[in-house]
Amino acid sequence: MNPRPTAGHVLVVEDDPTVAEVVTGYLTRAGYQVAHAADGLAALDAAAALRPRLVVLDLMLPGLDGLEVCRWLRAQDGPPVPVVMLTARNEEADRILGLELGADDYVSKPFSPRELVLRVASVLRRAEAPPPAAAPAPLRAGDLVVDPAARHAVRGGRRLALTAREFDLLVFLLRHPGRVFSREELLRQVWGWDFGDASTVTVHVRRLREKVEDDPAAPKLICTVWSAGYRFDPPADGAPGS
Repeated sequence: MNPRPTAGHVLVVEDDPTVAEVVTGYLTRAGYQVAHAADGLAALDAAAALRPRLVVLDLMLPGLDGLEVCRWLRAQDGPPVPVVMLTARNEEADRILGLELGADDYVSKPFSPRELVLRVASVLRRAEAPPPAAAPAPLRAGDLVVDPAARHAVRGGRRLALTAREFDLLVFLLRHPGRVFSREELLRQVWGWDFGDASTVTVHVRRLREKVEDDPAAPKLICTVWSAGYRFDPPADGAPGS
């Protein structure tokens, strides 16, 4: 018997009726409440009415495409709704743009419906993880303060709008200052993937820099170590705690 996830809709946005039926069926059998929208405008209406737990979003949609839907979702107030994109294999540029707009994960067509269900569960597990019994102390680096228990980050007194993956990546880096991690290591440690497209990490690092660095083009916190990976360098006036 499948475990029954908590209440709340997963919104599937897909114009191909066969794909929509398969995805909806697998997610329903996995215990999710599922709603379906067949185009971008219907997706906006459904998202506004349902406030879904997660959106499975095809990029190629009639009317309003998936990138515009993702952009609209990220512009809304409140915690970001997790987004798992469905992309064709030859849409690398759109896939990267979707990640840059804040999508949390993607699955390339043709895909295994079981893999999609696992990706949905993984994203929701991270986004909705309850705080531990003994809440960890906030992590600090200069004017950046990150509270892992409350899952919010503040820089200079201003709350940062981070997706679930961006938040997890930031916490991981803050907890390992001065250590270099390759993109493949970050995929394993933060995403929980033993394989995958390492450009996902590159895009998330770029987005994170835009939110935590004074000058994202010349980063001082999340530094690139050429041919090796990335390293978090706390400012001299305050290293992160744990």
